[in-house]
Amino acid sequence: MMISIGFLVATGVRVANELGAGSARRAKFAIYNVVATSSIIGSVLFVLFLLFRGGLAYIFTDSQAVADAVAGLSPLLAFSILLNSVQPVLSGVAVGAGWQSVVAYVNITSYYLIGIPLGAVLGYALGLHVKGIWIGMLLGTLVQTVVLLFITLKTDWEKQVEVAQERLKRWYMEENRRLQGSRRNP
Repeated sequence: MMISIGFLVATGVRVANELGAGSARRAKFAIYNVVATSSIIGSVLFVLFLLFRGGLAYIFTDSQAVADAVAGLSPLLAFSILLNSVQPVLSGVAVGAGWQSVVAYVNITSYYLIGIPLGAVLGYALGLHVKGIWIGMLLGTLVQTVVLLFITLKTDWEKQVEVAQERLKRWYMEENRRLQGSRRNP
């Protein structure tokens, strides 16, 4: 997860820089590369956690009961790792493009309106306990990932360059006016 958080920050900065520099092509290239890299890392970890699910718990415990419980939950962990390798990167793309509020609405909808209610129903009402809660949260993360991927794929990046250029121009003019005003009023 920490690798993905690093990718989130790096993606946000890189996309913002490329849009600000006026290069939709380089922004798209950066997005493709970081999504592909993060997906590959997530896929490798996904496979490793599935392959070693029976032995994972023994790193931390000698208890057979705990090891069995971990083995039963390891597929959910593997899917969590896979989804959480891509979702933060797509959030970084959105933040870099200046869509922080979009990410916030997608997060709220995905987790509070979909993931948590589904988890509660699956975990408590249907008796799946921790598996049900985890499945609900995974479905919320899946919805978030799909929505952010759809937004990213459907974005007109040339238009986003124009939006970024307009923001830069507006901020530059405001800063310039502020500095000019401070020089006149010592």
